[in-house]
Amino acid sequence: MQDKLEKIFKELENQFDVEEPNIGHFSRFEAKLNKGKKSNFLFKLWPLIAVAASVFLIFGVWLGTSFSTKGMELAKVSSEMGETQNFFVSTIEKELAMIEKERNPNTEKLINDGLQQLNKLEKEYMALTLVLKESTEDKRIIYAMIANFQQRIEVLQSLLTQIEDVKQLKTLNNEKYS
Repeated sequence: MQDKLEKIFKELENQFDVEEPNIGHFSRFEAKLNKGKKSNFLFKLWPLIAVAASVFLIFGVWLGTSFSTKGMELAKVSSEMGETQNFFVSTIEKELAMIEKERNPNTEKLINDGLQQLNKLEKEYMALTLVLKESTEDKRIIYAMIANFQQRIEVLQSLLTQIEDVKQLKTLNNEKYS
C-alpha cells in the first residue's frame, strides 16, 4: 500500500501549483467576496464544489478498489483474472476522466446520477469480494464480478452518449436562435 502511494505522488510530482500569489492578492480576493451577496458567492462556487465532490467520489471509488482488505479481488484468483481486473479498472478510470472533462451546468445532474449508479455497482462488487473470499472455487462469483465491471463500463458509456446528446441539442438550439 505504501508503494502505491509513493508511486502516485511520483506521478504527480511537479504538477502541484506552489507559486505564491502576487502581493495584495488575498485582500483583492476578499474585497471581491465582500462586494457581492453571499448567495452570489455560493452560486459562483457551486461548479467548483460539484467538481470537488466528484473528485472526492472518484477517489473514494479508487481507494475502495485499490485498498480493499476485507474481500478478495479478482487479481488474487489468478494472473489472468488480475489482467482482466486491471483492464476493467483502467478502462473505467479513462471513461471517468472523459466524463469529468464534460462536466458543466448542462451535464451536472446527468453526471451525478451516473456516478450514483456507479457507486451502487461498486458496493455490489465489494459484497461479491466478500463472497469470493469465502468460496474461491465458485466460478459464478467470478462471472458476477466480471459482469459488474461490464455494467460499470456500460453505465459510463451510456453517460458519455447522453452527454454527447446534450451537447448536440445545445448546438441545435443555438443554431435555431442565432
